[in-house]
Amino acid sequence: MIFRPNRFIVLLAGLFALAAGGAWSDAAAQPEVDPGSPLSSMVAVAFRDPGPTTADNLSDYLKQLVMLYNTDRTRLSGIRFPLENATTDTVRVLDGLQHNVVVKWLDPLTFAEGPAAPRFGANADFLAYFGDGWNADWAAGGIGSPPQFSGSGTSGWVWSNHEYVSNEAPTPTSAPTGQHLTLARFLHAAGVLANDVESDLWAQRDVDAYIRQEKRQVGGSWFHVVQDERSGAWHVDRGAPNRRYDATTGTRLSGLDHDDAGLYLPSGVVAGIMGDCSGCVTPWGTVITAEENVQYYYGDLEAAFPSSNNKFVAGAGFDPGADIDPVMTASTSADFGRISDPNGRHMRDAFGYLSEIDPGLPSEASLTGGAGHQKLGAVGRARWENASIVTDGSFKLIPGQPVVMYAANDRRGGRIYKWVSDRAYQAGMSKADVRELLVAGRTYVSHLADLDNATGYLHVNGRALDDGNRGRGSWIWMSLDNTTDAAPNGGALGRPDMTVGTALRDVNWNGIGGFPSDVHVRSALFTAAAKIGVREQNRPEDVEWNPLDPSGTPRLYVAFTKHGRPNVLRADGTLNAGDAERPIRDDSLGRIFVIEEDDPARPGRSTGFAFWQVWEGTEGTGPFDAANPDNLAIDRDGGVWFGTDGNYGRNGTADALYYLDLNPAHATYGMPFRFAAGPSDSEATGPAFNATMTTLFFNVQHPGEDFEGAPSTWPPR
Repeated sequence: MIFRPNRFIVLLAGLFALAAGGAWSDAAAQPEVDPGSPLSSMVAVAFRDPGPTTADNLSDYLKQLVMLYNTDRTRLSGIRFPLENATTDTVRVLDGLQHNVVVKWLDPLTFAEGPAAPRFGANADFLAYFGDGWNADWAAGGIGSPPQFSGSGTSGWVWSNHEYVSNEAPTPTSAPTGQHLTLARFLHAAGVLANDVESDLWAQRDVDAYIRQEKRQVGGSWFHVVQDERSGAWHVDRGAPNRRYDATTGTRLSGLDHDDAGLYLPSGVVAGIMGDCSGCVTPWGTVITAEENVQYYYGDLEAAFPSSNNKFVAGAGFDPGADIDPVMTASTSADFGRISDPNGRHMRDAFGYLSEIDPGLPSEASLTGGAGHQKLGAVGRARWENASIVTDGSFKLIPGQPVVMYAANDRRGGRIYKWVSDRAYQAGMSKADVRELLVAGRTYVSHLADLDNATGYLHVNGRALDDGNRGRGSWIWMSLDNTTDAAPNGGALGRPDMTVGTALRDVNWNGIGGFPSDVHVRSALFTAAAKIGVREQNRPEDVEWNPLDPSGTPRLYVAFTKHGRPNVLRADGTLNAGDAERPIRDDSLGRIFVIEEDDPARPGRSTGFAFWQVWEGTEGTGPFDAANPDNLAIDRDGGVWFGTDGNYGRNGTADALYYLDLNPAHATYGMPFRFAAGPSDSEATGPAFNATMTTLFFNVQHPGEDFEGAPSTWPPR
């Protein structure tokens, strides 16, 4: 998803959970949340009744219902299918399924009390499930079955991302609103805050205390869940060694040098994880969590391109005529930097990474001997939404091939990237060996040359993109050492022979300063792509590698959520900075694309690809109307699932979860079948199956975030 700056402020600062004014009172060790406060929650949707099908899991149930819808609808008599396109302040699921709230924001994850007790964080997004016993066949130090669809289907470990706190945080002259007010009341009941939290006057020490505690609401949760055999409901096992990972501890940054301005962090260590949106599970048993929208925390490193209008801003460190020199130190007016303690402010280049977490280990466990956590500096900085790793049909790495990872920069004009490790994975490698591969590699950006620049979804010839009208694209190595590829905007700037490396280094090319090193390129991927004229895209939210695609060819699926603002570049790749009229890209409904590598069996060496659309959002309230796709999920048979973020605002009906019919024999090919929907103004995020696909977990993010127009009291308590 993407932040809504007019609705909230995210505040994160400092490395420690407590400071002055941060002690919990003994009398209120386990405070209660205000009744009726809308809370982000994790929901389990469980398969219970096969109805007219022979299915024994949720995935097959949906697929068989779709088949009946196409072949014999009389057998669907009495079943609501697809789920109604409506809006209620509840979670609704299809007949044959049931749901329950597993855990909600601020719920304790253990029986511990006090400030160090782990609690479920705010606005949950990405989810991953590790069934108990998933790694039973792992040799000592070696890699066995991957976590995906392995182990128990009735008990396991869950990772959940936590992205931000909605609405307005407190300032010295204004009271918090929405979710921030919920948190402030909670902290007051706990004795952390002693002031009147609903007053418009806050002492700076109280703002500081709030920031330190709010910082613990983001990052990720790791907790054990079990399913009740009789009821089918899922619950948190609070007796397990559950953990929180947040913005209060150090995380190693690998593959990229970093020095936190001499503060109390060692060289190469950054202040925790934050802004965690989507991510992926690796075949070697770790989680990659994507740090998105970190520009609000300590200031935007790529401040030359504000999201509000994408128009180049002078004086932000990227001016032509010299090497780029973006501001690295924290802004004292940024959300994090407002803390009065200067040790609570951190460098802008410390965040915006794909962070690999070794779940279960302490949050301060930096990478040592193959265990621990690391931010993947070798991939680079962006507003990462997610990641996906190339595997074979068993969701394992492919021996003899490098580790290949795709990721999307979720902003208007953001691009899809492919990262390829320098060294190949070999059968028999240990987990430590594989993780060492992530330290060095090449980052490629996708240049969708045949994509219409005015819309971002049509072919350059004005026709719709589909399997019969595919576009062509290429992967461009983002490096000063790239002396092979021509810069896409070379012809328009009078130098068709200009190579990517020379263009990046040139201090005047395309009206943007020069990149003196590959470290600078990786630190500002959006600006570097704009400098060489790479075609912009419509907010690529999620990418998922599908090794078991229904077509029989492995493919990459991409969710483009929407655009609706001007481009950074003209159609020829030159900077759009001086145009008096800057037309708006009109995609407000979003769509799902497919990318097929020219060498799908060896995507690491593929330099070109085809792309086309398999689903487009629609406006309306009909049974198949939906808009703004976000998270994608691939099941163990290659089925494609997705959730939406923005359908409520666009169509006035609930954001929901869908199964996408990609059976070419069906009349409903390319149509979405709704099977679960969230409450008022909430995003349906992070769909993830358990090992047996009998349950699908998802997060209800920011219910009632626009609380004035969409009040919510969900979940019921």
